[in-house]
Amino acid sequence: MNIFKFGGASVNSADAVRNMSNIVAAHRKQPLLIVVSAMGKTTNALERLIPEADTNDAERQSTFQQLQAYHHDIIKGLYGPSSDNVVTEALRQDAHRHTLGKVDSFFELLSMRMASHPTTYNFDYDQTVSLGELISTTIISDYLNYLGINNRWVDVRDIIRTDANYREGNVDWDATRLNAQSRLLPLLQADNEGLDQPVVVTQGFIGGTVAHTTTTLGREGSDYSAAILSYCLNAETMTIWKDVPGFLNADPKVFDNTIKIDQMPYNEAIEQAYYGASVIHPKTVKPLQNKGIQLCIKSFNDPSQEGSVIGPFKSIRPQCPLYIVKHDQVLLSIMPKDFSFIAEDNLKTIFSALASLNIRVNLMQNSALSFSLCIDNNPVLLKQLQELLSKNFLLRYNEHLQLITIRYYTQAIIDQMVAGRNILVQQRSRTTAQLVVIQ
Repeated sequence: MNIFKFGGASVNSADAVRNMSNIVAAHRKQPLLIVVSAMGKTTNALERLIPEADTNDAERQSTFQQLQAYHHDIIKGLYGPSSDNVVTEALRQDAHRHTLGKVDSFFELLSMRMASHPTTYNFDYDQTVSLGELISTTIISDYLNYLGINNRWVDVRDIIRTDANYREGNVDWDATRLNAQSRLLPLLQADNEGLDQPVVVTQGFIGGTVAHTTTTLGREGSDYSAAILSYCLNAETMTIWKDVPGFLNADPKVFDNTIKIDQMPYNEAIEQAYYGASVIHPKTVKPLQNKGIQLCIKSFNDPSQEGSVIGPFKSIRPQCPLYIVKHDQVLLSIMPKDFSFIAEDNLKTIFSALASLNIRVNLMQNSALSFSLCIDNNPVLLKQLQELLSKNFLLRYNEHLQLITIRYYTQAIIDQMVAGRNILVQQRSRTTAQLVVIQ
């Protein structure tokens, strides 16, 4: 059994969905579980429609209409007249209307969510943003069936069981494994050796509680979803299809002349993800390592290329520096109001506040009188964090920063990366340098 994960960029248009369907069609000799993200930048748009989001009514309505039109256009492009004569005109129109109706039912749910009274940001986030994956997988499953690639659509909220830690759901591994093996495995049983094997389509990023509320697994968590299912189903391999040729030593949108890593040890991949490498979610690799499942990263633009493999290797090949840049960072400095030392009781209060809001710390540093942390700039959560801490602490912060991480650095590399900019925080170990600089 193979598990394929397709991200938003790989399904961001009708042409992209057709390309994805070609990849699926070429890998039908083993049972295939397909995990799909929301299309394109849908998640970003849905974040602006959360009841607590800082957008006015006109902006919210415009975003809603644009989002619905975007998905309508993809559906229209998939079922438009073509020369392949897959089906008759009447069947094509029926398929178009069928998918459109199902997708619009999700937009009706979204409209009701937008009109609902705010509860807590994290809960409302999950109930709203999760609709992106439900919409994308509905479109894709219907289209694959339309092409004759018979598949089953499965609601992953019935499979991946989490607690009620919204925006960062913690997986109940025993319940999830039981659900996967009792509900998914029968759908993926190989049959008719040598012929096309079963295909199942499901969602990334989301899970469900025992109370049937929706949770998410952390931003960009679709990779993690695929890893969870790979672990629970004892998959042979997991493949992430990306718009890059494999695991690169730096983001090609930021750096020129990047180098493709052919093979990477599990532990190194975990380090890269922890520091913010956009190729994989931070929690993805560990479940695969525990079962010895190799993770392949391949290009959906050129599926014939080898890509990169993460597995039980001893070293990176080829050896080279690795660069990670996180943009739009905030450096928050926290000082006790009574000018006491930053001691364990102060740290307990600070970390309790961070945990209650599910804010991930990208870098931290403390001195005798202050504690500084670098976090992603989420205005809603930053405001709530300030409200929690301002009673006992003096706060100050800098915005519009970059967090630069360099694995296997040299001083010359650091000097080149910083290029004379002011360094606000710097940390170094034997292999890793991290620097917070003005963007």
